[in-house]
Amino acid sequence: MNLGLSADSLLVKEMFERFFATESTPARVRTAEPVGFDPVLWRDLVALDAPFMRMPAASGDVMSLFDACLVMEEAGRRLASAPLAESIVALRVLGELGGQDAQKWVEEVRGGKAVLTLALRQTQAGETQLVPGGAVARGVLTFDGHEVAIEVPDEPLAAPSTLGGAALGLFDPGKGQRHVIASGAEAANVWASAIEEWKILTSAALVGLSDQAISMGAAYSCERYAFGQPIGAYQGIAHPLATSLIDTDGARLHIWWTLRALADGAADAGANISMLFWWASRTATNAVACALHTFGGYGLTNEYDIQLYHRRAKAWALAFGDPRHEMVCAGRRLLLGEATALPKPGPVEIDFLPPPGGESLAAETRAVFDAVLDTKKHILNDHSFAGHAWDVHRELGQAGLLFPQWPEAWGGRDADADAARASRSVWREVGYSSSAAGSTDMIGAAIMQFGQPELKEEVLRAFARGEATASLGYTEPSAGSDVFAAKTRAVRDGDDWIITGQKMFTSGANIARYVFLIARTDPDAPKHKGITMFLVPLDSPGVEIHPVHTFMDERTNATFYSDVRVPDRYRIGDINGGVKVMSFALSLEQGGGGGFEKSMREMVDAVADWARRTTRDGRPVIEDPQTLARLARVHLDANISAALSVRVLATRLSGQLDLAYGPAAKVFCTEAFITDAADLLDLSAPNSLLRGKAGLGLVEMGYRHSTATTIYGGTSEVLRSMVAEKRLGLPRSRA
Repeated sequence: MNLGLSADSLLVKEMFERFFATESTPARVRTAEPVGFDPVLWRDLVALDAPFMRMPAASGDVMSLFDACLVMEEAGRRLASAPLAESIVALRVLGELGGQDAQKWVEEVRGGKAVLTLALRQTQAGETQLVPGGAVARGVLTFDGHEVAIEVPDEPLAAPSTLGGAALGLFDPGKGQRHVIASGAEAANVWASAIEEWKILTSAALVGLSDQAISMGAAYSCERYAFGQPIGAYQGIAHPLATSLIDTDGARLHIWWTLRALADGAADAGANISMLFWWASRTATNAVACALHTFGGYGLTNEYDIQLYHRRAKAWALAFGDPRHEMVCAGRRLLLGEATALPKPGPVEIDFLPPPGGESLAAETRAVFDAVLDTKKHILNDHSFAGHAWDVHRELGQAGLLFPQWPEAWGGRDADADAARASRSVWREVGYSSSAAGSTDMIGAAIMQFGQPELKEEVLRAFARGEATASLGYTEPSAGSDVFAAKTRAVRDGDDWIITGQKMFTSGANIARYVFLIARTDPDAPKHKGITMFLVPLDSPGVEIHPVHTFMDERTNATFYSDVRVPDRYRIGDINGGVKVMSFALSLEQGGGGGFEKSMREMVDAVADWARRTTRDGRPVIEDPQTLARLARVHLDANISAALSVRVLATRLSGQLDLAYGPAAKVFCTEAFITDAADLLDLSAPNSLLRGKAGLGLVEMGYRHSTATTIYGGTSEVLRSMVAEKRLGLPRSRA
């Protein structure tokens, strides 16, 4: 697992970041309009060898596609007015195919005598097409289905007025000199891989464009005041910006995910490219629209730079045609086995797989499950506390496998993070519910950090041995997600506390021995300063647990506390210091996407299998273009969900600053889960209405289960505020 840039890649990124910031300023971008070409910028790019970065050198070395994407992201961030992606790809084609004409054109470009671009669509005599960079290019690299050739128009191509520059030129194939570079199967394969590479590079530029536009919108929202406060303090401004940022992060990570797939020769690599191009285009459109809206009416004026981004967010991708068609293409590649030639990425040091290690602990865990799990007795593949089984729980505890990362002194195995993760992955593999263990693990960690010695001695080993569990007592009927607005009271009475109040959605309380409860201990203090955390034994006099059943077939609970007497040793952390304890616990609970990508993949596989076996209008459902696009969308969402979740863990393991990566992952994963479950339910209706735990039953079950995922563990609204504050520097949007 590695999501950090190597020293060499970081050097490339920083060099071009400085270059484009200096040489592609907003003033220079404006000067380059309406065509969208800055000849001085192009000259300097050639001097840096930027257009040649993917062309093999005499030594055989070539810049990796990963580093080329870093360059293109910085070019996109500053709206570089030059056909860089097109030239990179065209020159790479010439370098691979070789020949005298190819070498001549390479030298022409290197000497500053010509700009070379490429026609993105297969050419046919009599069919005009818009070519990015064509308005300033002396040569256009083309493919007519058989030959790769450079066409030199008799006169410069017409440069019509367009949405966003890009030096688009109207190209009529066959009207001018034509120099054939290569023909046949090799030429076709090199060309096909070049177009795929152009999609990746353009996606990277769109990511940089999106990221910069969001930053501009965020900065403006901190400067502009309305009704006495910065407009960034309003969730109506902050949350769309946060959503756009999360989507942009997802696009960047999916570039890396795609490059990793290319390097590994993964079967879905080609589909990933098509999905990436659509997602980057969609994200850029939405992100810049959101940023422009933040500027209000000023964003519509030519004096503000955001309109430059708004136009190019569409123009760059649309030079290839409708990006939505790429999702149909992705579906064909993913589900119908359609093949295409793919670019060679070179070294890709990014890795999303867990690091090696933990195999021994995972094998031990699997052995315990093999020995005790009984499919006739135990509830498997259930997301709720109903899947908890005490006999299984105790066996895992006796083996020290409930919380293997805990210290041996408290019943764990002192396992490192990799081994603990490998062990827990077996739980998902066999379908055993981790709900009870998950909440107990988090609460146990808080007790280790903040609990009094007597409390640690009483509960931690009992937790680790599988003899007891704990539930969360945060939510109250009148407070919802605002946990710090708790009205449950705790009043000091000598060495005890008297607790009175009510909690809602205390899931797992019916099987737990304790509840991790937040209570108000100073009613006169501000709500964030007058609360304290307690671990309340649920068998205490005055505690009542009432079941609350949900339509997801899950039981939660309402818990009532009537003058419950709790010794002070059950207090966790300082009196009125509950925020510190709660923040620690929430950081663990909000540490990722929740693994919902596994459910997404299970659902989409079930629907794809159904679509292969089902016909509509005399043809298999799987062959319908809309079916393919919709199934591909779920695969894309699962990829991004997995990548965002890996980022959380990679950040934690590397010791880097966590800028609300966990909340970002949860927002994306849960909302994608809801959207995709509903769409798959529609797609496979009416059969999907039938309940079950296999086949289309997974879709019906996923649809019901997904509904709650944006609520528990922190609502999407709260988490978006955290992303807006920590990543974008926006003012606090909740009191």
